[in-house]
Amino acid sequence: MSTPQLRVWDRFVRFFHWALVFSFFGAYLSTEHIDWRHKGFGYAALALVVARTVWGFTGSRHARFANFVPGPRKLMRYLAALVRGHEPRHLGHNPAGSVMVLFLLAAVSGIGVTGWMLTLDAFWGNGTVEDLHTLLVDATLVAVGLHVAANVYASLRHHENLVLAMVTGRKRSADPPPRHTTQAHPTRSRASTR
Repeated sequence: MSTPQLRVWDRFVRFFHWALVFSFFGAYLSTEHIDWRHKGFGYAALALVVARTVWGFTGSRHARFANFVPGPRKLMRYLAALVRGHEPRHLGHNPAGSVMVLFLLAAVSGIGVTGWMLTLDAFWGNGTVEDLHTLLVDATLVAVGLHVAANVYASLRHHENLVLAMVTGRKRSADPPPRHTTQAHPTRSRASTR
C-alpha cells in the first residue's frame, strides 16, 4: 500500500529553486570575463529573489514566510532535538532549513546589489564593494554545500527524497506507521503447589 502524497511545493517555488541554482552557478562560472553572460545571470538571480520575496507574502501555504519562518525559541528547540537525533519531520521547511532559505535569499540579494554597484561610475573599481561581493559569493557557496548536505541527511533520516520533492512538489502526507514485531503472548507460569 502506497503512502498518500500531498502537494507541498507549488510550481513557482519549484521553478524559482531550480532557476536560482542555474542563475547562481551560471554567474559563478562566468566570472573569468565579466561580460553580458555574467551580468545576465546575476540580474536573473536578483529578479528571482525579488519575485520569491513577493511570493513569500502572497503565494501558497508552504511558500509563505508566515508559515515557515521560525522564532528563536522554535529554532533552538529544533536544533537541540537535531543534536539529540530526535528532530521531527516537517511537511514544509524545518526551522533550520527556513533559516537557510532566508540566508540564501539575503546573500543572493547582496551579491546582486553589489554586482550592480560595480557597474556604476561611483563604485567602479571600489575595493570594498568588490571584496563584499566576493565574500558574499564565498559565503553562499558554503551555505549551498550545507544546504545540500542537510537535504541528504534529512532524506536519509526521514526516508524521503527531498530533491525529488522539489521536482514533483509532492511529499508523503504523514510519517509511516512504526513497524511492530509480532510477539507471542507470554504464557502464565503456574506456581508450584508443592
